[in-house]
Amino acid sequence: MFGLFSRTKNYEDISAAEAEQLIATDKSIGILDVRTQGEFRGGYIPKAVHADISSSSFMNKLDQLDKSKTWLVYCLSGGRSARACSIMAERGFKTINMRGGISSWSGKVIR
Repeated sequence: MFGLFSRTKNYEDISAAEAEQLIATDKSIGILDVRTQGEFRGGYIPKAVHADISSSSFMNKLDQLDKSKTWLVYCLSGGRSARACSIMAERGFKTINMRGGISSWSGKVIR
């Protein structure tokens, strides 16, 4: 009965520090920011692609992304990005969720 509500995660979780190291060492990784346009304008990780998970165009934006890449996904604190990772994984993407979101990021931010 308890198994009815459990879901196997289909993506990996890493810390912001691990994400920063991954970005520095793997130049082929895609970076996806799933926050709102206003949040994105307030500052984003360099080379991040923006696709607001709450937007009606989110799925269309996903269709434009390269499925051969691994995508590091982040939001403000990690909740929306976890949901985006799950959606993306179901659509054939390899995804990594940045736990803690940009709130825990200490690297460079484009403003």
